[in-house]
Amino acid sequence: MAEFGLDGYKQSWKDKLFSMSFTYMFLIIILVIIGTVTLYSAANGDWQPWAIQHIMRFVAAFAVMLGIAVIDAKYYYKSAYIFYMVTFLLLVVVELTGHIGMGAQRWINFGVFKLQPSELMKIGIVLFLARYFSSMTLQGIKSIRGLIIPAVFTVIPVALIAAEPDLGTALMVLLTASVMLFAVGVQWWKFAAVGCALAALLPIGWNFLHEYQKNRVLTFLDPERDPLGTGYHIIQSKIAFGSGGLFGKGFLHGTQTHLNFLPEKHTDFIFTMFSEEFGLIGSLTVLFLNMLVIAIGYMFAFRIRNYFARLTIIGLNTNYFLYVFINIAMVMGVLPVVGVPLPLISYGGTVMFSIMASFGIILCMSVSYNSRED
Repeated sequence: MAEFGLDGYKQSWKDKLFSMSFTYMFLIIILVIIGTVTLYSAANGDWQPWAIQHIMRFVAAFAVMLGIAVIDAKYYYKSAYIFYMVTFLLLVVVELTGHIGMGAQRWINFGVFKLQPSELMKIGIVLFLARYFSSMTLQGIKSIRGLIIPAVFTVIPVALIAAEPDLGTALMVLLTASVMLFAVGVQWWKFAAVGCALAALLPIGWNFLHEYQKNRVLTFLDPERDPLGTGYHIIQSKIAFGSGGLFGKGFLHGTQTHLNFLPEKHTDFIFTMFSEEFGLIGSLTVLFLNMLVIAIGYMFAFRIRNYFARLTIIGLNTNYFLYVFINIAMVMGVLPVVGVPLPLISYGGTVMFSIMASFGIILCMSVSYNSRED
């Protein structure tokens, strides 16, 4: 039997495992299966090179998730600042000696694998802010002085990530931090003031964008301005969406993807490929499954009264929501094209492990602090 302690439930790892939400884990597995099936189709009916790797990475990441979930929840509180600082130092290493791929310097090459520290910072910033605000009073949160430290420790890594360049990830870190600030009670007028200041700085910020980033924004505003160049991705994506119809063209029968009209079909534009083959019904199914995962995550947070645990779940769950929202909006032409994959479905190692690690922390907090009274 679990006992109440001052810092949470005292449970064995077996108690924690059997107390976890099997519905939550089942939905995660279903999304990975959808990703595997889509990657199999992307390789024209072959397990190589993507589908089999996707399965292997998920099995390893699932084990990592369970391992993280059974760790004592107090560990995350005590190590929050340390984890942030280690991740921050890794971002500095990337800036100085990082591996360059596809025109961006985002990875550290360890030989056996490549690590993308910006993905870890999505977890690091959440743990840092949750630890910081859980020890503050409401008066401190509402004061300008109380927001200086979280603002500095958010803006600096965001700037480093944007300089890689990886504007999509930088915006995700910034938006996740903003949602956490809103959750702890920061007043609306402060968000409005920052928003106005950023809007005023847009003309200056435009000059600091790389040429390809400017082209992405211009292409978003007018995809037909360069249909065979910068507008090619989004135009082909929209064609694939429309050609799928209500029920899709069928598994392995997507013409835009299998005739190689759609670039990045196994990573950022995988949702487009899935939609062409399984149609509107398939697309809505993927959306529904993701919304269930997100809804359950927020339910975990609202049931918990431990402030650190609640803020941690809100931050990590918001990060997952942003992944899903930005990727789907991007491939539909609602947002400019940025390098944000669809988690659990797109092919990618670092994102798979970072997302599964986030799920592990969410499960740990939900089990350790569920129905707490303190």
